[in-house]
Amino acid sequence: MKRRWGVAAGAVAALVMVAGCGGGADPDSQSEDQPQFTTNPSGELNAWGFDNADDVGQARLDHAASTLADVTVKLDATGFDAQKLTTRLASGDVPDVVQMDRQFVATYAAQDLILPVDACFSAWGMDPATQFYPSVTADVTYDGKLWAAPQFFQPAAIMLNQRALKAAGVDAAQIDTSKPDELVATTKKLYREDGGKPTRLGFDPVATGQAPLWVLGSGGRLVDDQGKPALDDPANVKALAFLKQLTDAQGGFAKVKSFSDSFDFFGKGNQFVKDQVAAQVDAQWYVNVLSPYAEQVELGATPFKDQDGQPFAVSGGSSFVIPAKAKNPDAACAWMVNLVTEDAWMAAGDARAATLKKEGGVNAGLFTGSPAADQAIKAKFVKPTGNAGIDATIQTYYDVVAAGKSLGTSPAGQTIQSELNNAVSSALLGQKSPEQALADAQAASTRAYDKIVG
Repeated sequence: MKRRWGVAAGAVAALVMVAGCGGGADPDSQSEDQPQFTTNPSGELNAWGFDNADDVGQARLDHAASTLADVTVKLDATGFDAQKLTTRLASGDVPDVVQMDRQFVATYAAQDLILPVDACFSAWGMDPATQFYPSVTADVTYDGKLWAAPQFFQPAAIMLNQRALKAAGVDAAQIDTSKPDELVATTKKLYREDGGKPTRLGFDPVATGQAPLWVLGSGGRLVDDQGKPALDDPANVKALAFLKQLTDAQGGFAKVKSFSDSFDFFGKGNQFVKDQVAAQVDAQWYVNVLSPYAEQVELGATPFKDQDGQPFAVSGGSSFVIPAKAKNPDAACAWMVNLVTEDAWMAAGDARAATLKKEGGVNAGLFTGSPAADQAIKAKFVKPTGNAGIDATIQTYYDVVAAGKSLGTSPAGQTIQSELNNAVSSALLGQKSPEQALADAQAASTRAYDKIVG
């Protein structure tokens, strides 16, 4: 559960080095060597990256194990790391399946270091076009092929501190991201400071953590249709200029960030309990964080809207890939598919319900990346809580999940996101104009892209 996106140091260099470890195979010869995927795999499966499995993860692992009785799973539960994968590929210690963020997938696909999995899904009778939200499928589609089994899509929306809104005489309808000038005026009305320091943010845009949401929602883009960086697109400038205007209205980005970094984000003194925000962009999982404090907050939510006034979200999450030199790709295919079936997700829903019954808390559902699973879990487990604000907040996320849009796939996907965050920071701090900040980010991203595809 990370509030802000980032990229591990040295990741690009590590990914480029991987190309020397057996990538770049001739496409024609590779297609002849594609494995045959079946529904009766056997043997040993080496999986890596399914780290710190919670009740949801463990239930799905148990489901897959029970389905694949002839497969012995050896799970390396440490987290994915690009440099570590480089080392493993170079040494011949190749996992059969790896869990990684979806923004890494095109990087490995462009170097022929992972296998396309269209045939894998076909073997199991699963149609990715209906199994996953379109934006989620787009996240792992590159060069016309599907390269991973995606999981999760927890969209962002705007959480509201109704107590603060009421005190300022502001209605939830006035928190509208499709009306920039009105939103700035509303933000000023909600903002509070003491001695020049913020004591309550009128609207926390989470500018670096949610930068792609603001850029794409404003009609911009991160990549072009071929996966090349497009950070210098003129439409992106509008998003950065507005974010600067919004943060300047609250004392400036330096003060906004310093104040928001001090929030007890996961604790009992969080920013909604302490009235430190009136509105904030948050991902769906944050409902679970706030639910224990339901009696201490007056929560609400409204969709993030694009420039046309329509609910909007950007997809993201993790996925499973099969390395090109996997020793048991058949078992890898079967295992990852059986981790994302509706049966697997319902088992996860049962596990989460049992945990909540034992420990307490509100069941806000699971946002799996699969529309049928999301709705089945909602129907069985998400019931009225008696708290109208919490119930409305949960429903808002269900309303926006289908409105997701992919960030776009690129061999330099993680670098593009990192450089976008750098551009946002420098522009909002006034160190560079939005145009210059994006031009510099474009240059850095293009260098990374050229190194990987070149």
